Amino acid sequence: MLEQLAGYEGAILSLNTLGILIVLVALEASLSADNAVAIATLVQDLDNPDHQRHALNWGLVFAFVLRIGLLLTATWIMQFWQVALAAALYLLWMAINYFLKKFADSEEEVSQSNESWQASNSLWSIIPLIALTDLAFSLDSVTAAVALSNQTWLILTGVLIGVIALRFLAELFLHWIEKFPYLQDAAYLVILTVGLRMLCKVVSPDIEIPDWLALTLMAGLFTWGFSKQAVLEID
Repeated sequence: MLEQLAGYEGAILSLNTLGILIVLVALEASLSADNAVAIATLVQDLDNPDHQRHALNWGLVFAFVLRIGLLLTATWIMQFWQVALAAALYLLWMAINYFLKKFADSEEEVSQSNESWQASNSLWSIIPLIALTDLAFSLDSVTAAVALSNQTWLILTGVLIGVIALRFLAELFLHWIEKFPYLQDAAYLVILTVGLRMLCKVVSPDIEIPDWLALTLMAGLFTWGFSKQAVLEID
């Protein structure tokens, strides 16, 4: 009788573990769309497709290592508001830097800016940017994962599956950015939105932008990003 009860309880625990893992993967997937498009915009500046793939692969390997570090120190590091502030400022810098270059006054400035930007965007300079960008976007998801379960191995499994999904999602967005001319602008507007939301949490925690409002805004931006397809010119 005791053996039967032990087996029954083991089955319940296994189902519970599986359920938590599914929720963790779903959580990672739902919070990865803006992360994936941000990473895709970084990789898009590399002209060589092989370099793009290598940047995604190595960048997300380092990103996974940083996520593990964040996960293992989450309960301690989240006590410091400076971490969230640094992440918010980094995302805001990404977006503002992009639009400043895009809306430069003269064509000469645009040309010089683009040449300088492309020169600095080598494979090995993009890889750490991918890892840092993923880390900035991961603060919310890692915090939510730690609150969901105290089993470290289970959270690590969910994070690993999430990073693998992020790798393929980023490559998909990379192809879409080439196909839809507005999508890159929409991506940086989403990054700007996420950065501003994180900044609001740090500056005034009592005034928080509701999830439904942020998601609606991001959905609207992505809809605009996909609103026009590039016309291929045939010589």
